[in-house]
Amino acid sequence: MYVITGGAGFLGSVLLWQLNSQGRDDIVVVDHLGAGPKWRNLVKRRYADYLHKDRFLDLVRRDAVPFKVDALVHLGACSSTTEADADFLMENNFHYSREVCRYALDKGARVINASSAATYGDGSLGFSDDAALVPGLRPLNMYGYSKQLFDLWLLREGLANEVASLKFFNVYGPNEYHKGDMASVVLKAHGRIRETGRMALFRSDDPAVAHGEQKRDFVYAKDCALLMAWLLENPRVNGIRNVGTGNARSFNDLTRAVFAALGREPAIDYVDMPEALRGKYQAYTQADMAWLAESGCPVRFTPLEEGVADYVRAHLEAEDRFL
Repeated sequence: MYVITGGAGFLGSVLLWQLNSQGRDDIVVVDHLGAGPKWRNLVKRRYADYLHKDRFLDLVRRDAVPFKVDALVHLGACSSTTEADADFLMENNFHYSREVCRYALDKGARVINASSAATYGDGSLGFSDDAALVPGLRPLNMYGYSKQLFDLWLLREGLANEVASLKFFNVYGPNEYHKGDMASVVLKAHGRIRETGRMALFRSDDPAVAHGEQKRDFVYAKDCALLMAWLLENPRVNGIRNVGTGNARSFNDLTRAVFAALGREPAIDYVDMPEALRGKYQAYTQADMAWLAESGCPVRFTPLEEGVADYVRAHLEAEDRFL
């Protein structure tokens, strides 16, 4: 049985879609649905069972999980970069992750974990996923630090070669509709352009960088899911690994791609960055993806304009947005 924690969330449900498309449904979804709309990500999916994340942790602690865990894909975490409750993030993102991953490893299961490009902080040390550089990284927010702690634990315990811990860069794509402020700029731009015909981006606070020319490595969720599905079939490939396109693109580029997908001329305004993000904002990220070719992975990442066009036209403009 495969277990996907966060299986009703953004990346988790896209991975579930990918595995279903490959004929696999012996999957247990672990999540916290609550009273929000996240459950809608599961409506068209096939899976064996659903467990609340607290129940799953209890079963793990009692060594009472009632099925054999062949693989654990641990995507369940608070992904809010503005979450201020550090104790919550310590428990939910670090301690929980450590317990369920240790359990799965002890059972001989394949383990894939979601780390984050937020661990790179301001990028002053670059974006190489060389394990030797991990201890020197300084995340800019508590979310990034909670992910950094797990990667440091893997290194300290000598487990980095037994787990694929994936540093996802800026992921966008279908099934992120429940994420609110943490949704991708693509989703936000689509809504605002549809409503007003315009889009607002943050002004640059660096005189050397024009407004909207701050750059990120934007990666399509469907590509991330395809990569994780490949990793499930290739358990020899492990380590702390980047997941991005390897090509930084500007927010202007991203926004123009949304306008183009909608068949509209760009109309972009520039606004001041909120106080809560100042000093905690990554103005440039670009994944070093050398490991992909070195591992023989055949997955190739969709160019920005193509990914945005697919997301907008096949999902955001569709009557049913969900995978």
